[in-house]
Amino acid sequence: MALIPRVRLSSRLRQRISAHSRTLRRFCYAFLATLVLVGPVRAQSMADVDAIVRQGIRQGAYPGAVVVIGRRDSVLYARGYGHFTWSPSSSVPTPDSTLWDIASITKVMGTTSAAMRLVDARRLNLDAPVRQYLPEFSGGPKDRVTVRMLLDHTSGMRSYVPFFKQARTREGAKALLYAEPLVRQPGHDAVYSDLNAILLGLVIETVSGLSLDSLVTREVFRPLELHETTYRLAASVRRRAVPTALWRGQPVQGQVNDPNAVVFGGAAGHAGIFSSGMDLARYAQVWLRNGVGPHGQWVTPATIRLFLTRGVNSGPRLLGWDTPELDGKEPSLYGTLISESAYGHTGFTGTEIWIDPAHDLFLVFLTNRTFDPKGGNPHHVLRTVRTSLSDAAIRLVPPVCQQELVTAC
Repeated sequence: MALIPRVRLSSRLRQRISAHSRTLRRFCYAFLATLVLVGPVRAQSMADVDAIVRQGIRQGAYPGAVVVIGRRDSVLYARGYGHFTWSPSSSVPTPDSTLWDIASITKVMGTTSAAMRLVDARRLNLDAPVRQYLPEFSGGPKDRVTVRMLLDHTSGMRSYVPFFKQARTREGAKALLYAEPLVRQPGHDAVYSDLNAILLGLVIETVSGLSLDSLVTREVFRPLELHETTYRLAASVRRRAVPTALWRGQPVQGQVNDPNAVVFGGAAGHAGIFSSGMDLARYAQVWLRNGVGPHGQWVTPATIRLFLTRGVNSGPRLLGWDTPELDGKEPSLYGTLISESAYGHTGFTGTEIWIDPAHDLFLVFLTNRTFDPKGGNPHHVLRTVRTSLSDAAIRLVPPVCQQELVTAC
């Protein structure tokens, strides 16, 4: 039998090999300890996530859903549930390729993000009056409405106006918007309003010289590599969009659900974006990384902090984002375990995203609750699901304190 020749190693090399061996053993022990201590807890939490989302389907709140849970540098869980419609023969949603009308999440993912890029470039002044950019919006107390007030909903505008009932064109809808009177003194208190986001979209178009969808595509979708996210779905991909309504018995698929967004051409400041669960996850991770995107700093940390700062009279509203109200009469849709540093947004079609820097965690929960809901009170069911799901997501991981935005942990 041939013998393997013995190799004589220097003492320095033997020491290096020994050190590497100790490091490898420590890593293996730590990894095994993680499997033993964390694995069962995490598996149970994931089972809870599945059960909670499926309960919403069984109770008729929505036929399909996608959940993505993750941290700044990883996705912990991603899964689709149910079907596009109540028919079991329809497609099953997937986190990466199914497209969702995210409705009012457009306000942050599109309009607020574009405003941040313009603020970073010193082309948009948050404390300038809106009339500086849109002279048609002026007169009386309107002269005191600033861009910041559009973002934190303290402008005094009405919550909602069905422009689509009076206007057939984008220009007609804009004229009605400019003529809208204020119903409260500007800057006094926050009342959520689609009109604020629509106006902000028009301000952004004036400042940039581009249409809103062109600017958002250039400044947000492309640099953040959100390849599945867009306004106005092409006909070739509409089959991948979850239906949001029934029209004469047929599913409405791949067309924006919001009628005011339709009259504005499918791309407005308040609604119009279609996206996937994984693209929304990538977007959330940029916020958890303090503005760092796949190609470096997307917006400065100072701008991130600016947009995550409450105004004196803005209540729970940040600039673009909402925050949990943890002392309300009913449980917050953000759950009971969310931190005070968290922020998020929902959409009328049944969509939700929240980001919690204190837990280094995000949740994306997408449903098509506007598609032919069943049962007695689907709105209450969805709220209950959101509350329970948020808590289950937080239970997946221990809290951390690694983010500049968290002043104390």
